[in-house]
Amino acid sequence: MTKNSFANAQPGQCSRRDFLKLSGLTAFSVGGMMFLTGCGPAAQDSGDDADAGSATDDTAAGDNATLGDGTTLRVGMEAAYAPYNWQVSEASDYTIPIDNVDGAYADGYDVQVAKIIADGLGLEPVAVKLDFAALIDSLNNGQIDIVCAGMSVTPEREDSADFSDSYVDDDIVMITKKDSAYAGATTFAELAGASIMGQAATMYDDVIEQIPDVNHMTPGETVPAVVESLASGTSDIITYSMLSVPKLIETYPDFVELEMTDKFEGSVMPDNAAIAKGQDAILEQINEIIATISDEDRQTMWNECMDRQPA
Repeated sequence: MTKNSFANAQPGQCSRRDFLKLSGLTAFSVGGMMFLTGCGPAAQDSGDDADAGSATDDTAAGDNATLGDGTTLRVGMEAAYAPYNWQVSEASDYTIPIDNVDGAYADGYDVQVAKIIADGLGLEPVAVKLDFAALIDSLNNGQIDIVCAGMSVTPEREDSADFSDSYVDDDIVMITKKDSAYAGATTFAELAGASIMGQAATMYDDVIEQIPDVNHMTPGETVPAVVESLASGTSDIITYSMLSVPKLIETYPDFVELEMTDKFEGSVMPDNAAIAKGQDAILEQINEIIATISDEDRQTMWNECMDRQPA
């Protein structure tokens, strides 16, 4: 495995992709709602036939700095990792063309952010479809100009690329029913005696160990199975993706998120863009662009991608 494992990762260093790929999560539909569940994306071609180039160093500061050829922004991603990025066969207002796959387009949360960054830089975005493990090398050999691919900054990755501020941050929260005895709980101590379920072989199950004096249930194999355990009353509480809560509660209006003052350790999963080192002025511009995307807009884009993602 080329990515960090949870056994070796330090708190805050494990990427969302590490988490989801180790869990084997992807889309699954239950009652009209898109869930993340157990079938991970296949590795893609390394993209050797994509147009090669060289990343532009900052020879001038401020407005004169640019990426790539100053016209096109080549965005590296798998295009196989919904809801962050995926491939479609028809263009829409949400897509960008995939430069190295004829007649294909990319959609997803990473794509929407890449479009915003490209617009802010005055560039036209195109996706370059690559294996996730090849993205940093492709950035440094000039095959792509930026990575927007569900990638989190880690100390190891910072040795090879420069990373932007995060453009989305997911976390693990807990869900119960509105009429549950635990609905008003705000601390771990108030959850004593509760039966709590997460998804097998994921952080959603692992973090339950941080809560004392609860019944840590045998985990569900899929997210829909975990959700069903709460709906049926088999569990009192489930762990869940913070970003996906609005869609969950839309489907299950009798569910409620626990407003906890106690937080799980090491559960935050940011997404950061990456560019080749030595482009400080561009990195500053990218961070300024990302800062204009409000929390409300981030959540709206996420919800829309959850709705559009392939089943």
